[in-house]
Amino acid sequence: MATSTIASHPTGETAQKHSSPQRLILISVLVATMGALAFGYDTGIIAGALPFMTLPVDQGGLGLNPLSEGLITASLIVGAAFGSLASGYLSDRFGRRVTLRVLAVLFIAGALGTAVAPSIAFMVAARFVLGIAVGGGSATVPVFIAEIAGPSKRARLVSRNELMIVSGQLLAYVLSAVLAALLHAPGIWRYMLAIATIPGLLLLVGTFFVPASPRWLAAKGRYDDAQAVLETLRDSPAEAKREVEAMKAHDQQHRSHASAGALLRQPWVRKLLLIGVGLGFTAQFTGVNAFMYYTPIILQHTGMGTNAALTATIGNGVVSVVATLLGIWAIGRYGRRHLLMTGLVIVVLMQAALGCVLQFMPQNLAQSYAALGCILVFLLFMQMCIAPVYWLLMSELFPMQVRGLLTGVAVSMQWLFNASVAFLFPVAVSTLGNPTFFVFAAINVGSLAFVFFCLPETKGKTLEQIEKHMKKEL
Repeated sequence: MATSTIASHPTGETAQKHSSPQRLILISVLVATMGALAFGYDTGIIAGALPFMTLPVDQGGLGLNPLSEGLITASLIVGAAFGSLASGYLSDRFGRRVTLRVLAVLFIAGALGTAVAPSIAFMVAARFVLGIAVGGGSATVPVFIAEIAGPSKRARLVSRNELMIVSGQLLAYVLSAVLAALLHAPGIWRYMLAIATIPGLLLLVGTFFVPASPRWLAAKGRYDDAQAVLETLRDSPAEAKREVEAMKAHDQQHRSHASAGALLRQPWVRKLLLIGVGLGFTAQFTGVNAFMYYTPIILQHTGMGTNAALTATIGNGVVSVVATLLGIWAIGRYGRRHLLMTGLVIVVLMQAALGCVLQFMPQNLAQSYAALGCILVFLLFMQMCIAPVYWLLMSELFPMQVRGLLTGVAVSMQWLFNASVAFLFPVAVSTLGNPTFFVFAAINVGSLAFVFFCLPETKGKTLEQIEKHMKKEL
């Protein structure tokens, strides 16, 4: 296939010259993770907005009940399932960078729509659009980062995606508490939701200053462009050339054996997809988003006031950020399987402990703090050992020819699991009560067994080596 020159496509999926490879990689990661920051803010801000949105319409709210509350929360997540699936096709067809640019526009439009929503139906629709952007970003950003990073940096750089997600959630919690304390105007939740346009704008502008994915270029047969990009991302032209030659040999070998369609029919690829879907179930049925979305409401049930519950929820964000920083350190030193299993053991213990606190302790301040303590320990291990590993595995498990598509499918299923938890949690708590947390604990025991028996190790391998290893092992 003929290659195009850099000069003829100054704004397309082509290389850009920068003086420092490290600087360019860091800038590219920062720009791409603006999508993760928007993802985190949009999923976190609903925790602060919901108590005000449940107020009657004449008091500035939307008059939500438990059913509409769950519907509004879950509509973003259902949209994310569609967005991650569609972005998989778009990123394979048009490139990671173009896909991020489209998603940035949807982030802005969806955020503005939620801020001005006059009714529950409008809010659900706007949250669905916002969800398309969130889901698309969740599938595209880790893949883009993994494809510009070398194998030695991949784990740490991809994990920054999770750091930006939890930083966005922390920002949402802090702003919720600050706005609740300073502003007493009706419809305060509208200001909370409008702020989500900012990371979308930063992502849109930033996509014009980052390079293309060299592996996407190579997958399209544009090896000269791929090498030009890699020469801006690696320490020497010789290193870039070796990487391109490895990609070229890998692509030619696999194209001689199977097209993308035939590859999807191979048993090892189907098993990989099932493992990816299973990991999404594992990540979401920890119940993490029940805490991220509903912690203020959980704490209100222990007798804590609305403003105090919003302030206490900041602890969720602080712990998540600290835990993710620890996870970035740990993920470069320990295997993916080891971290996942460690995290799941603690998650099971904390879910059971929270159920006991809520079920058996009297409703007082001690119960509030004990419940918050269980939630914070849960989040520490969830965000240190499970969430970063999940997103890293989504960026490296699947073969290059269908990486965008399979990542999109797996992440789409993860969002459907997320939506199930978000929608069912308030209903489950209102019907089952506190034993809901014992149900989560039992589910996570099953997830622990799945990781132990089914998940291969990927630490220390290039993306091409991982693909070869998976084909052999599965």
